[in-house]
Amino acid sequence: MRKITISILLAATCFTGQAVFAQASSENIATQSFEEIKLKKDNIKYKAYLPKNYVLFEAIEGDLNKDGKQDLVLIVKGTDAKQWVEHEYQGKLDRNRRGILVLLNENGAYKKIVQNLSAFSSENEEGGVYFPPELSVEINKNKLFIHYGHGRYGWWGYSFRLENNDMRLIGYENSSNYGPYVSSETSINLLTRKKLYRKNMNEVGDEDPRFKETWSKVNLEPIYLSKIKDFDELMME
Repeated sequence: MRKITISILLAATCFTGQAVFAQASSENIATQSFEEIKLKKDNIKYKAYLPKNYVLFEAIEGDLNKDGKQDLVLIVKGTDAKQWVEHEYQGKLDRNRRGILVLLNENGAYKKIVQNLSAFSSENEEGGVYFPPELSVEINKNKLFIHYGHGRYGWWGYSFRLENNDMRLIGYENSSNYGPYVSSETSINLLTRKKLYRKNMNEVGDEDPRFKETWSKVNLEPIYLSKIKDFDELMME
């Protein structure tokens, strides 16, 4: 009888331990964001396309060449241990730069057409009195959009299209803000070489902006994604 009791206790303990482990695993999965889970899956899925000493930061799918197939853009990040720094308030920060790869879908396999491994600064760069601009990348209507959001200070972005096995810069947009107040907006079409500048003539605190529009011409040589050394220095104003 004692042996049977011990066996029952052991079985109950084992079952309880499994239940606790299963609960802990579920809670761990639940605490992971959708982006974190997707990144882990994409790291496995696209591992063969990652350059040596780089890890995947984000994967974006979409049609870039109008063939109805899902092409691929990979944002990658360096892993150089020397690029880690000790921050006075934030502790150790990874200052490795980020890069971009553009790959076209050829019957299920990907052909790389653009590789620029240091185009973007680290997400942990200094932001001065504010956090650093946040990078986001999207493929929409066969174009590649690279967007920087800077909270209350506004945003700016670049649009590219496929040309000659590279991505050509065709547009630039900028909104300079002071909180909800829009100070000015800029829109540049690099194909028509026209620039629209809109200055808000109202004061801070006025409900509705009152823009004064100024058109001008821009004269820039074609800019390609593979040749951009640093987006932080790509001045379009």
